[in-house]
Amino acid sequence: MKTPLKHNRSQGFTLIEVMVVVIVIGILAATIIPQFMGTTHDAKVSTAKSHVAEMESALERFYVHMDRYPTTEEGMKVLVDAPASDATKWRGPYIKQLRQDPWGNPYQFRSPGTHHPTSFDIWSRGADGADGGDGKGLDLGNWQ
Repeated sequence: MKTPLKHNRSQGFTLIEVMVVVIVIGILAATIIPQFMGTTHDAKVSTAKSHVAEMESALERFYVHMDRYPTTEEGMKVLVDAPASDATKWRGPYIKQLRQDPWGNPYQFRSPGTHHPTSFDIWSRGADGADGGDGKGLDLGNWQ
């Protein structure tokens, strides 16, 4: 007795089916990706604000031990390394390391400050790397 012939039809996707899936994925990507484009900048702003608050706290601890804020010339490096003049009072390091801002620039320090004339100003120059600015180039400091 003869067995019926089986037709082996290969299972797979046609070119049309693949193209439809690619087009659908493209449409989804075009509508979803723009919603996340601004989140990178927002994350950098939040990080800069957090760093400024951390350094402000470290400078206040420095003040408690040293009875003064660092001078502009000393800068924030006295939070990591003892100043030569007052090494006996220094109880640091007050922070582990001085960081760059999220845009790769050093944080700025001024004592006495323009915004805080009895203490200090710490700020990041923002995305544009220059003092002043608005929008994405806005300075982020301890006065905001």
